[in-house]
Amino acid sequence: QVQLVESGGGLVQPGGSLRLSCAASGSIFRIYAMGWYRQAPGKQRELVAVLSAGGSRNYADSVKDRFTISRDNAKNMVYLQMNSLKPEDTAVYYCNGGGVGTVVSGPYWGQGTQVTVSS
Repeated sequence: QVQLVESGGGLVQPGGSLRLSCAASGSIFRIYAMGWYRQAPGKQRELVAVLSAGGSRNYADSVKDRFTISRDNAKNMVYLQMNSLKPEDTAVYYCNGGGVGTVVSGPYWGQGTQVTVSS
């Protein structure tokens, strides 16, 4: 069983930055792909960024060159650095884990953290 706990969300002005963190329990963290998904009001949950155990990354087109996913296997942590934030990035962001590749989500989800981009 893997438990995921997100932190780092909040209110930021357009053009600003935030760093989301996800703490994962479980000693086999390093063999899973880890990722971030988001869900805006009235929309489906969508992939933001995924990082495989082997280091492959997959980003949504809307966040390429602005967001960066990284992980620290020694600390069981995964991060999402978000720069040049836009109002359309406003959503609840969910940490995801337990998958193998970078396309299909794994079975484990965090509780979500709200990111609001507004002036």
